[in-house]
Amino acid sequence: MFNSREPRSPRHRPSRPSRSNHRGARSTTPPNTTQPPAPPRQGPLQAWLMHHLYVLFSSLGQLSRQPLPTVLTASVIGIALALPAGLYLLLENAQHISQRWDGSVQMSLFLKIDVDDTQAKSLADELRQQANIADVELITRAQALEEYRHLSGFSDALSALDNNPLPAVLVVTPAHSDPQSSQTVLDQLSQLPAVDIAQFDMRWLKRLFAIMDIVRRGVLILSSLLALAVLLVIGNTIRLAIHHRREEIEINRLFGATDAFIRRPFLYAGVWYGLLGSVIAGLLVRVAFAQLQTPVQKLTHLYHSNYHLVTLSVGDSFLLLLSGIALGLAGAWLAVGQHLQAIRPQ
Repeated sequence: MFNSREPRSPRHRPSRPSRSNHRGARSTTPPNTTQPPAPPRQGPLQAWLMHHLYVLFSSLGQLSRQPLPTVLTASVIGIALALPAGLYLLLENAQHISQRWDGSVQMSLFLKIDVDDTQAKSLADELRQQANIADVELITRAQALEEYRHLSGFSDALSALDNNPLPAVLVVTPAHSDPQSSQTVLDQLSQLPAVDIAQFDMRWLKRLFAIMDIVRRGVLILSSLLALAVLLVIGNTIRLAIHHRREEIEINRLFGATDAFIRRPFLYAGVWYGLLGSVIAGLLVRVAFAQLQTPVQKLTHLYHSNYHLVTLSVGDSFLLLLSGIALGLAGAWLAVGQHLQAIRPQ
């Protein structure tokens, strides 16, 4: 019997994938070699800034490892900075008190006897319009007579007079209280036709400004001496730090470190000393003036005033911080420049 099924043609046979082809296909697929992108390279300026920031905070870390010596040195610097700052504020308060003192800078214009109250009032209104005059007070002839009667004790004798012998008086307050401006205003007012006598006692005002000028010069001299003391304190502290790190400096020089690289940590240490000293000085000044506030208010109430002491403002505090930092940097620079050159590797 013959088989009815016809054999399949070889072209109808399903072709099996060749193992070699499969392996070849697998080998042709590129492996996943994805890697994280490389970090961008830092420029010279950015690397320089990062190094300075690292040295800045590492020098603070060096100081924090010795808290007691650091606090003692910063306290000495703070006391030295607080003394001139406090004296400067006292001088500022003295100037404000002298400007607010009621009746301190006043001129008395005695008008001629034939000038009546109406003319005196018109003259007072004209003087109030001038820029160099702050205020004008009119004392009429009747008010002057009544005041003299009350203060002198000769009321019976004055009652016997037929006419009032006292002239009208203008009490003028100049806009500026310094002696030169006050003298200029006094000379101008004395030339008025209605003025008989222009009186103003300049001696006490000149004495006051002379005393304040002496105090101001004394504050400058004391500030200079204390600034020199701060330089010496910071310089001696940095000198001791250089002495303790002598071996480290010699090793750095052997590896080719430059003077700027070795100098940098000590300079930033001086900056930190100056900054901490300035903060302590500001706190001392504020505490001291807070203790003086109540007695000063009690004293000013006796003179019918409500004066408050002027303390450190934001600008003054910023100036104090800058002064401390500058002194710290200068003291460290002098100490490093003097002692670092003597350290050379053997």
